[in-house]
Amino acid sequence: MIENLPKEAARQVAFRELQGEVPGMRDEASARRPTKTRPTKTLDGATVSAHSPGTPGGHERMALLALENLHLSFGGVAALAGVSLEINAGDFFAIIGPNGAGKTSIFNCISGIYAPARGRIVFDGRDITRLKPHQRAELRIARTFQNIALFRGMSVLDNVKIGRHVHLRSGVLACGLYYGRAAREEQAHRAIVEREIIDLLELQDIRHKIVGTLPYGQQKRVELARALALDPVLLLLDEPTAGMNAEETEDMVRFILYVARVKRLTVVMIEHDMGVVMDISDRVAVLDFGKKIAEGAPAQVQQDANVIKAYLGEDVEVA
Repeated sequence: MIENLPKEAARQVAFRELQGEVPGMRDEASARRPTKTRPTKTLDGATVSAHSPGTPGGHERMALLALENLHLSFGGVAALAGVSLEINAGDFFAIIGPNGAGKTSIFNCISGIYAPARGRIVFDGRDITRLKPHQRAELRIARTFQNIALFRGMSVLDNVKIGRHVHLRSGVLACGLYYGRAAREEQAHRAIVEREIIDLLELQDIRHKIVGTLPYGQQKRVELARALALDPVLLLLDEPTAGMNAEETEDMVRFILYVARVKRLTVVMIEHDMGVVMDISDRVAVLDFGKKIAEGAPAQVQQDANVIKAYLGEDVEVA
């Protein structure tokens, strides 16, 4: 894995992955992974293109999410320095860049964990910059985390059901007593989770198992299921294939593409696997030291001089 290589070697490998030139590291996964030009067989036997769902006929789509000149600092370190992005409804949008570029800081600003020092975040025409995280969840913004953030002592089903919390209408006392309307409501939400999420992500056989006993790849899938249980409009995926082997990566990509199509989601993804990024993204933004240095179609970003410099550095003449 890139994370285990020396810093300079990691930069070289990441760039070569960006260009699609890494022999031997992802060949098996790339041979099976869905691509832009090859339809993928989905879970229901149908075929789906790697393109994200969009408006038929190529009509212009409105910006569902807009980041306007975001600034975020920790002490004297600028995590974000004037980043602006527009993500259209139905986009599959990827954010890439070297470690420490500010990618996860963007997600933390969108989901309300961090408050930017300057700038605005506009979601579906509404300024959400100062909203609290639970208020953003109520607007149907869901996310996964780079490091798995599940309740390890709870079952898969109970973890996924937590994603339905924002849809509950019964009060704390009624839910605690688990009687009458509160009991019926909880049972209805459980049925939704079982029918629409557990089955969709093929978690039936492990739904009653304790999450902490599951393999890493299955835990990542449970975290995706919990995010989907919120019934999101916008799904933020923070390195969904990090730490996975080739087979697990292929499965995760297949699930992500399938749910994006079935649920018509707008997806924003942070990912270090450049094969995945280039295969499934509609647009890509590249960050470096808290600044956006490039944005465009995957093929366009691959050839951008600033991106090449960020991944490989530049030659310095020594007198």
